[in-house]
Amino acid sequence: QVQLVESGGGLVQAGGSLRLSCAASGRPFGNYNMGWFRQAPGKERDFVAHISWNGYTQYYADSVKGRFTISRDNAKNMVYLQMNSLKPEDTAVYYCASNRMSGVQIRVASYAYWGQGTQVTVSS
Repeated sequence: QVQLVESGGGLVQAGGSLRLSCAASGRPFGNYNMGWFRQAPGKERDFVAHISWNGYTQYYADSVKGRFTISRDNAKNMVYLQMNSLKPEDTAVYYCASNRMSGVQIRVASYAYWGQGTQVTVSS
């Protein structure tokens, strides 16, 4: 079992920045690939970013490429999502999730463990 807790969400103006954090506990964090997803009201949960267990591979949705950066600190059991140049369409609940499947995973069903989410609201 892996427990994930997100933090760092909030209200920001368009063009601003936020840094989301996800704290992991339970099974060895370094064994898991990690992902960030987001879900806007009335919409499906969408992939945002992936990072491999060792941090060597990152992959992003086209909508956030060049603006968001995923990173991790295995010594602290933490994964981060730095979000810059935020847009109103980035408004959503953001979730971190973990999986042990090989390769980049962008499907919700590929992730076994999820946090409770943190709200990000970008005003225009």
